[in-house]
Amino acid sequence: MLSPSPAISFPKPAVRLHRRPVLVLGAALAALACVALPAPAHAADEPVLRVLTHSSFALKKSLIAQFERDHKVKISLIKAGDAGEMLNKLILTRQAPIADVVFGIDNGLLSKARFEKVLAPLPQPLDADGARFKAFDLGPDLAPIDYGYVNLNADRAPLAKAGLAAPKTLQDLTKPAWKNRLVVQNPATSSTGLAFFLATQQALGGQVWDFWKALKANGVMVTPGWTQAYQKEFTLNGGQRPLVLSYSTSPAAEVFYSEGKYTAPPTDNVMLPGGVWLQVEGAGLVQGGKQPQLGLEFIRFLRSADVQADIPTQMWVYPVREGVALDPVLQATPLPAGLPSTVSIPADAQKLQADLRQWARLMRP
Repeated sequence: MLSPSPAISFPKPAVRLHRRPVLVLGAALAALACVALPAPAHAADEPVLRVLTHSSFALKKSLIAQFERDHKVKISLIKAGDAGEMLNKLILTRQAPIADVVFGIDNGLLSKARFEKVLAPLPQPLDADGARFKAFDLGPDLAPIDYGYVNLNADRAPLAKAGLAAPKTLQDLTKPAWKNRLVVQNPATSSTGLAFFLATQQALGGQVWDFWKALKANGVMVTPGWTQAYQKEFTLNGGQRPLVLSYSTSPAAEVFYSEGKYTAPPTDNVMLPGGVWLQVEGAGLVQGGKQPQLGLEFIRFLRSADVQADIPTQMWVYPVREGVALDPVLQATPLPAGLPSTVSIPADAQKLQADLRQWARLMRP
């Protein structure tokens, strides 16, 4: 609902889960339970590969089954909440690792993972099939698997009704026309929120705090994660905020899941200068894991042609492998030119945590 005052609105969390909330040790400390998906019985002498992922990980069951047959292994898939929770669980259990391989750490979280020493080095070269991949360098301990862009989405119908054109700059978001119309995610608990915060920090430097102070005064709503922001507060889904922080693939996903209701997206990507973040997710070996060789094979599997072709309409991100054909719905909503192409990784994990604490103090109601 609309914020009743210029103060920032922090609504209660939603219960539905989707793509893709994330960061710090806060509530994750209280809940270390990981959910392992059930699977068919397997031979007693068959090794088990423990794969830790965020809750949005999805692939066809047939692909997982094929990997198990090819490598004579049983996959224990552990979905550990959002990516931040997932990383925190790796950190809190590093003396007795709960997984052998991890998928879902992105460039925004990577400095924290390295500071906490939860990733083991990967052998180079990683791939032996001669395939070409996007030139995303995450370093020696995390292999790129997918990428996407975090940006604002605008709901066309309510903006047209209000006679509003989409904002053009970050500063537009602080103007009266956009008062109580924007919902974003908390950068301390959401990967999308973290991405947007990092994008604004990179663009505005020391002025970033003035920007966020102005957003707060203009009634921005902050949710714990993507699910509540997009599925509850966004006008397209019955909320009262026609601008939401989401992904460049979200308009295409609306068409894909509409069962014929939409032939064109009902939403638009709003690619503000300084408000777009290139997010690259990777997979790595867990330091101290029991199955490093099988873990390495699983990472190669995630970069294989069949898996890379499945990723776009399963997790709504783009494949890093070159030459993978995209679903027609994604081809019909191409990315504009001029988007960030260089992977940014926060250099100092401790400074990032300090910045997030400062953000929380500034945005406190």
